[in-house]
Amino acid sequence: MRVSPPFIRTPRLVLRLAGREDVPAILEYLTANRDHLTPFEPAWPADMLCESLWISRVTFFRQEFERGTLVRLFLFDLQDPRRVVGGVGLSQIVHAPWHACFLGYALDATFEGRGYMREALKAILPWAFGELGLHRVMANYMPHNVRSARLLRSLGFVVEGYARDYLRINNRWEDHVLTSLINCDWQAPSASEVR
Repeated sequence: MRVSPPFIRTPRLVLRLAGREDVPAILEYLTANRDHLTPFEPAWPADMLCESLWISRVTFFRQEFERGTLVRLFLFDLQDPRRVVGGVGLSQIVHAPWHACFLGYALDATFEGRGYMREALKAILPWAFGELGLHRVMANYMPHNVRSARLLRSLGFVVEGYARDYLRINNRWEDHVLTSLINCDWQAPSASEVR
């Protein structure tokens, strides 16, 4: 199944793949949010804020999208379309027989608490179930991240378990709560749509 790169507009955001021209905005977002993001992410490499790394990464993200294994979208402010305010990723996409992926997301600290991520996820999840034909989207969060717990619950994600020492976050093994959202309307793709 060949899928076009998404360009999703919500009332306040544009969700899309980044290009080389977006690297300065990505670096500005990361620099401004470093202290906010690092407690929830794997340790940043020493060159995390280097332009050359991000030129390589946006190229890699596009290649993986073309392969059908990753959708890494950046959130751009609709009122200031060059400003990156977050990101949403669908990773480890596998089709038959699993038809599932993992969801990850991050948001600029100054945009938190105003429904921006909920708005973004309400747009990307139907796209994942429709355009990508997925049956299951999984999202995991650290137990102390009550904001993510509340957000996922509000979107219909169901807790499926608890994993000890699940991911190495900021140089430390962290437990995670495991959740998923199921596409109850899923239909098997036709033979012509199978990758």
